[in-house]
Amino acid sequence: MPNHSKKAFTSLFLLTAMLIISIGSSSNLQAEVSAEKLLEGIRLGTTLQHGKLDGHIRKDGKRTPLSLHLKGEDITFQFHTNNTWSGFHMQLQQGEAKLYETEQGKATPFPPQKIGEAIIDTDVTYEDLSLRFLYWKDAQIVGEDKIKMQSCYKLRLRNPGKDGRYGLVYIWVHKKYGALMQVAGYDIQGRLLKRFHVTDLMTVDKMQTLKKMNVETYQAGTNKVTGITYLEFKKPSKNQRRGL
Repeated sequence: MPNHSKKAFTSLFLLTAMLIISIGSSSNLQAEVSAEKLLEGIRLGTTLQHGKLDGHIRKDGKRTPLSLHLKGEDITFQFHTNNTWSGFHMQLQQGEAKLYETEQGKATPFPPQKIGEAIIDTDVTYEDLSLRFLYWKDAQIVGEDKIKMQSCYKLRLRNPGKDGRYGLVYIWVHKKYGALMQVAGYDIQGRLLKRFHVTDLMTVDKMQTLKKMNVETYQAGTNKVTGITYLEFKKPSKNQRRGL
């Protein structure tokens, strides 16, 4: 092959290689951007678009009233037991969701071991109710699935810290409405611990948001369900709705 042909071939090869690398990098970047955009939509569609959201936690026929309040970047979760309201706070700080408990008017960070504890003897823990894993960084779209015959994106999120029970969480997001459809939480060894199934949605301020969800506890490493709890919310009245 003449030298000028060899040079032309080499240049074409390098250009093609650079183009392939560029396309691959662009695709990865787009996936990351899309994953973050999907998470932003879910955050708005769960609790953050409401000033107040009321409902209850139900297990074995027992209902416990539940209330969520938004004030700036502070979300208060309260539940009513023994004629008393108690609860905790989640604060959004620099893109992170941190849990706090209040005693004698003073807010203190949750002890790491408490984040994964059950609330009022249900299958719902503090990290489950707060959905704090929606704020974990570096989410990735890893595929697409059908959930109840609905097309969904499947996202993978890894726990950036060592607190809570989950090391890895997968979430499924409705492709059309951007609503949360399912969650699966795994421990650091990769064993299934929980599944969240969204069974009903409601439209509030033109957005699809959570109305009913089942939380199933699994015997670690098996498909055996050891408990199930239901979260149910009422559509807020107009005077309860406040945008961010």
